[in-house]
Amino acid sequence: MSTPNIVKAADRIKKGKRVVGFSGAGISVESGIPPFRGSNGLWNKYDPGFLEIDYFLNHPRESWIRIKEIFYDFFGQAQPNAAHIALGAMERAGLVQAVITQNIDNLHQQGGSQTVYEFHGNYQRLICLDCHMSYEAAAIDLGKIPPLCDRCSGVLKPDFIFFGEAIPEPARSLSFAEADHADVFIIIGSTGEVMPAASIPPLAKQAGAFIIEINIEPSNYTHRITDVFLQGRATVMMHALARHLNV
Repeated sequence: MSTPNIVKAADRIKKGKRVVGFSGAGISVESGIPPFRGSNGLWNKYDPGFLEIDYFLNHPRESWIRIKEIFYDFFGQAQPNAAHIALGAMERAGLVQAVITQNIDNLHQQGGSQTVYEFHGNYQRLICLDCHMSYEAAAIDLGKIPPLCDRCSGVLKPDFIFFGEAIPEPARSLSFAEADHADVFIIIGSTGEVMPAASIPPLAKQAGAFIIEINIEPSNYTHRITDVFLQGRATVMMHALARHLNV
């Protein structure tokens, strides 16, 4: 695929001194992970109350039943797609310096990206609520729920933010710092609905960044801050960009 917008976006990426990716649920949909919101979102099928932090603290077993079903039995089968892989290749070529993601699925890392700021955490890590010991989820037997810490027998919690929790550090501070310093910002599959993450691209624009947006439909960003809108699937548009960048 070669369109004037693809060529323009690739040219700006080549000239960029600090190019940052910013991804949302749309990049992972093509890996089989549904978005949480929208007509096909998980919250149309499940009551999200099981991810309220107070509910989890008071009812860890009941919460873990649903968590295991969605995030480990279902999401655990997902693999990085062409968009994740293209972004990783662009980083290896020195064309992208960092990725900020709202996703918790670890697919950017699996796709080859090294510098990834996980704004909402990562479901492939578990953390003890008592002693804060960290575990790889794959090493924990989730046949027994709630899973317990080997060191102190405290309840383990997926290391992503629940409703009622703060954005984790240092991911929060580093993400906003990237908005201050980037000269090219690539929005991929984010509609700009979830705060405070949705405030990051506008801050990059205010700081002088050129905004490239990849989305199937216009988003809250498109007519406000976007300089080049690549309308289409993330896999198709990122593959086209990668070809023009020779990576």
